[in-house]
Amino acid sequence: MTPSAARGILDAIFWKPGFEYVITKIEVLEPIRWFSIRRNEVKSVTTDDWVRRAQADPGLHLDAEADRDQRNTVALRDVAYRIYAQIKLLPGAHGTEVKYREQFRRRVDRGACFSQPFLGCREFSATFGKPTSRKPIRGRDANKDLGVMLHRIRYHPDGSETYDWFHAALEGGTLHVPPQGIELPSARPPAGRTQHHSTSRGPREARC
Repeated sequence: MTPSAARGILDAIFWKPGFEYVITKIEVLEPIRWFSIRRNEVKSVTTDDWVRRAQADPGLHLDAEADRDQRNTVALRDVAYRIYAQIKLLPGAHGTEVKYREQFRRRVDRGACFSQPFLGCREFSATFGKPTSRKPIRGRDANKDLGVMLHRIRYHPDGSETYDWFHAALEGGTLHVPPQGIELPSARPPAGRTQHHSTSRGPREARC
């Protein structure tokens, strides 16, 4: 799990505009296993211009059958993680770290969330609960160089977004997350592509 995905799960459980979650580490609790699925998708990418034209012309449509593309997804299966995060107050916050942390914990205790958390794709829904005493994985997969990993997505007032990255590695089944990633200019999305904002907000230690 990337820190960005972990932040999205915590946001789905509890979010207020006065703070954001800072992921500090992620423990892997289940052995690493993979599976693959093949899905029918479309080739075209929705642009801002196309959306504006579709709003102005109700007859404009996309022929999904003609634009069909079959793609293969390789994903992790039967996963379990323990997420460690801190609450960072933002300008204009009306609460304290303690207040937000306790609100988060009460929601976890009740199984409450703003929206259903999911892992990567909406069909991969995630469950959550109180932290357990389970130990991180051991064996050959517990220490692994994971290469360059997404740290976070930054959303800007003009509607654009940039990506921060870091070199990730599992050490004893734990992914330690640096406070900051670095931006790679070559990884910027193409101009004009519609952005899908699930704004990351989000420490005392809050575990999920």
